[in-house]
Amino acid sequence: MGCFRYHGAIRPLITADGGGSNGYRIRLWKSEIQFLVNELGITISVCHFPPGTSKWNKIEHQMFSFMSKNWRGRPLDSLGTIVNLISNTKTKKGLKIKSDIDDTQYEKGIKVGDDVMAQLNIERASFHGEWNYKIKPQVVMHIA
Repeated sequence: MGCFRYHGAIRPLITADGGGSNGYRIRLWKSEIQFLVNELGITISVCHFPPGTSKWNKIEHQMFSFMSKNWRGRPLDSLGTIVNLISNTKTKKGLKIKSDIDDTQYEKGIKVGDDVMAQLNIERASFHGEWNYKIKPQVVMHIA
């Protein structure tokens, strides 16, 4: 969605919680972002909220209060109902929320070893580099 809305942007910025599946310590998160970066051939900047501060996430503040109002009093009896109620959330100021069901079956228990971590092309920021970093495409050496 972002490429249409922000067509002049040169690279994406991901803001993420400090914990959970996309936490700053999660090895699989970083290795999968590296895979995406390599596939797209672009750098992605990542900024994690410090632990315990996800309440500062402006997106959550903008979206969740309106979503809660939209489904107030309705039974959340299925995933489809929940996704439809979220998708139909709109405000007078023009906020429109898009959502969809991801039916992908994800493998559990994937371990990312030290060897993979050592090869990630991460450039850490000078301020809290564990939370703020860029993941750049990996350089592939071609032997002639």
